[in-house]
Amino acid sequence: MNHKGILIFFCGKMGSGKSTLSRKMSEELNAILLSEDEWLSTIYPEEIQNFDDYIKYSRRLKPLLKIHVRNILKAGLSVVMDFPANTINQRVWFKEIFLFENIPHKLIYLDVDDKTCLEGIRKRRQTNPERAQFDTEDVFQHVTSFFQPPSPDEGFFIEVVHRDAS
Repeated sequence: MNHKGILIFFCGKMGSGKSTLSRKMSEELNAILLSEDEWLSTIYPEEIQNFDDYIKYSRRLKPLLKIHVRNILKAGLSVVMDFPANTINQRVWFKEIFLFENIPHKLIYLDVDDKTCLEGIRKRRQTNPERAQFDTEDVFQHVTSFFQPPSPDEGFFIEVVHRDAS
């Protein structure tokens, strides 16, 4: 059997709905859901205090997960990754997972305006008070300054989902 699972991952600003959509899609597809927030908070529960800490510990996690995810996909199971693909460098990491094995993939780009993202962050702060330190407008502005929408020349199969405040 040479059937491979599909890798689904997301690009979208903070608060755009990546985590919500990833949970929904993993249930609909009966796929394995991997959440960066869950992995990081479990493995490094006290270490992540700011954005630089997040970058440091996320980088530690990715080499192991790249191999793990590739093996799951090659076994024929689909994986939905709630990990950001919000910069060209982050997307290169996803490409390393699937490219050499010709594993099917889908990059879902949540094209959401800032006002809607900030409202999503406000709601998330209420439902997940433990995230209040990071779910702020200042953090949103800082993280958004690095955001790079995907472009067709990057070589991904991209599905665009539009949402705005209207």
